[in-house]
Amino acid sequence: MSSDRLISPGSLVVVTGANGFIGSHIVDQFLKYGYRVRGTVRSASKYQWVQEHFDKTYGPGKFELFEVADMLASGAFDETVKGASGFVHNATPVMGGADPYAVVPIAVDSTLRALESAAKEPGMKRVVLTSSSGSAVTAVANKVFTVDSNSWNESAVEAAYAPPPYEGVERTALVYFASKVKGEQAAWKWMKENNPHFTLNAVLPNANFGPPVNFASQGYRSTLSWVKTAFENPDASPDSLPGMVPQYYVDVRDDAAIHVAALIYPDVKGERLFAFAYPFNWNDIIRSLKDLFPGREFAKEIPNLGTDKSKIANERAEEVLKRLTGHGWTSFQDSIGDATKDLGLK
Repeated sequence: MSSDRLISPGSLVVVTGANGFIGSHIVDQFLKYGYRVRGTVRSASKYQWVQEHFDKTYGPGKFELFEVADMLASGAFDETVKGASGFVHNATPVMGGADPYAVVPIAVDSTLRALESAAKEPGMKRVVLTSSSGSAVTAVANKVFTVDSNSWNESAVEAAYAPPPYEGVERTALVYFASKVKGEQAAWKWMKENNPHFTLNAVLPNANFGPPVNFASQGYRSTLSWVKTAFENPDASPDSLPGMVPQYYVDVRDDAAIHVAALIYPDVKGERLFAFAYPFNWNDIIRSLKDLFPGREFAKEIPNLGTDKSKIANERAEEVLKRLTGHGWTSFQDSIGDATKDLGLK
């Protein structure tokens, strides 16, 4: 038992979206630090690999796969939270469509269901919400501005709800950002209105790189597809990849560790933690690949490509990362290198 922890090792924590790129790493980090984890997925039969992977890695009895087929149902997580001390709500529809009236309510309502269920468990001490960089900001190249805990991406909400047609990659991204804005705002509003017996933190990650927990079952998900495309297609350009604009990155293992810290440290409460390591752009991916695999041909660098010049209030996130792991942000080169190694890119 550690006196510096709100939730001690050996306690049960719930992680939703346990099959996802980030969610599976959050599960992995909690197990690494000695916690028991109940991970939710929408179909236990489809994602049985999650149970098998963590049983093999940490031994049986540490991880329990739990099916929540409908996160929007009343009492959706009531059974899931029984006996738990902490709850990380990570599951969300990623780029789920371009119609805000279809996508945004899912993020909002599933978040509220998580909080409502958490309030029914007397032993619940802390809830952590996986938000997004898009909840605070839309990346803009070559523009200097500041992002902090008071920043909300209201411009994305306005653009997402502009008149139809609801189609296209850009509109889909804006709707996703709007869903994260509204989902996180709904969580803080619910906390203020209901004053539950637990505290809340939100983690806002930018683009995640690094290795998947289980490549055979997860493959090139989300932002990892950018690395795969740059590696395999000499004619590729960032314009063809949704979301691939100059922005910040975070190693997925650092992101997951920040979620752990946000759940277990008593002094971290009521906070928005910005999991933003350092800025990067397409050219940084290409240069990293060239350093890792000299002599191979990759996609081309883009002349005069912009950079993300925003100033992010990420100091607190790095501080709790260092407190838990003993290290600061994982470098971009190491993150890309581990992604290529584990993704079988040779």
